[in-house]
Amino acid sequence: MTALTPEQQQAFEAAAFRRLLAHLDQRSDVQNIDLMNLAGFCRNCLSNWYGEAAQAAGVPLTKDQAREHIYGMPYEAWRAQHQKEASPQAQAAFDANKPDHKD
Repeated sequence: MTALTPEQQQAFEAAAFRRLLAHLDQRSDVQNIDLMNLAGFCRNCLSNWYGEAAQAAGVPLTKDQAREHIYGMPYEAWRAQHQKEASPQAQAAFDANKPDHKD
């Protein structure tokens, strides 16, 4: 593997993260519960991780600000536009997995 400088690694990771956010933005049809059931994380998890990173760096970022960054709009607006009722199957799978998920 090519040796990367810490700066290159950070830049590439940031680029991959931005691409993930763009991909999730394009796939608003994919519900958070589906992401949780398949991958064990969702947009809310990403916003929590983003907020935790900001806090660790000494930047006061609210939960709503972190969510707005991840969702590309206020969270409640995203929910109103894109969130659908979970199917009984998706909810059962979610409940069976008991992921460590915080809304």
